Amino acid sequence: MADMRDFDSYKRLGEPEKAEKSGIWQAAIGLQQVDGLTPSAYLVETAKQNIEGAITIREVHERLDCYYRAQPVRAAGDRTEEADRVSARIAELLSEKAFTFSPAEYITIHRRLFTGIYQCAGQIRDYNISKSEWVLGGETVYYASADSIRATLDYDFEQEKAFQYRGLTQGQIAEHIAKFVSGLWQIHAFGEGNTRTTAVFAIKYLRTLGFAVTNELFAGHSWYFRNALVRANYNNYRNNIYATPAYLNRFFGNLLLGESNTLKNHDLRIPSM
Repeated sequence: MADMRDFDSYKRLGEPEKAEKSGIWQAAIGLQQVDGLTPSAYLVETAKQNIEGAITIREVHERLDCYYRAQPVRAAGDRTEEADRVSARIAELLSEKAFTFSPAEYITIHRRLFTGIYQCAGQIRDYNISKSEWVLGGETVYYASADSIRATLDYDFEQEKAFQYRGLTQGQIAEHIAKFVSGLWQIHAFGEGNTRTTAVFAIKYLRTLGFAVTNELFAGHSWYFRNALVRANYNNYRNNIYATPAYLNRFFGNLLLGESNTLKNHDLRIPSM
């Protein structure tokens, strides 16, 4: 994990703009954990310059272009460049005050994050997938079939648009949003990059609902977020394992309600089967 402790100093200085940028960058870098990626020290130093106002986000991208043109060929499987570029793109997206609640926006976020990294950037997958999960002891969640992805996306968005929040407690609101995000993630609309796309979409959506989303929670607990999504969508009745929203609700309780739930990945791991 890239060392982001220095970012906290911007919050202590009491300068709102720098504090906001620092939180955005921490979330952007922290979200790379969901795929086991670690951004470079160069990206962290460049991010600090952006926080300080010395360079724009466009200049961050330009510096990354120059940096990676000058790098020797990396070993197969080295995904540092992906981590750096996607971190910068997440920071850019989270800095923007524009958003539309729609499948098109969700797909566009994926395209903007992963263009030049994945061939599938901005494209709904046309094949079925499975993924071995550490938290499931190597088992996989059942994701939406390729043939049903678009219809399922449209349905989930229509249901959420029609949902009435009026009259709910803050706790009920948080649980409902967690359920929507869980369902959106379970579709796994893309071949790669689903969790990072879903997280960015969720943060931007929550802001439109009036929540002051704490980016730092994604910075420090993004892997827990992913594992909680997995546990919210996995059943194995033969082994008495049932999908549970409890872990995801703890995350959203901290995120939206200022709760202090303990978020430990080992608590989510199922017993050996």
